[in-house]
Amino acid sequence: MARIDAETLLPNDRLREMVADGEVTQIHRGQEYAMAGDAFAIDGAKFEVTDTEGRQLGDLTNEDARAEGSPDLEAYRERLQHAHEDFEWDETSEVVRHRFERAE
Repeated sequence: MARIDAETLLPNDRLREMVADGEVTQIHRGQEYAMAGDAFAIDGAKFEVTDTEGRQLGDLTNEDARAEGSPDLEAYRERLQHAHEDFEWDETSEVVRHRFERAE
């Protein structure tokens, strides 16, 4: 198990706040930023990465979107397009899902 900076996995303050509040329990990124067993902290609260998995954007579901703080997949797509200037949703684009939970 490695200790990682929360900023490495969670790229902005708002996202880190949502994780700390329990609103976000996973994030998809363009590459693997952590491995299962890695740990990070947000404002003294400890979290552990429980799973990473390679996927394609077309695999994402409404459940995935909710776990990332969006009400549904369409809102998630819009959020990504807003956050990333040159982003285009391509169903075959490869991403890595990082799941995490608060650690004792």
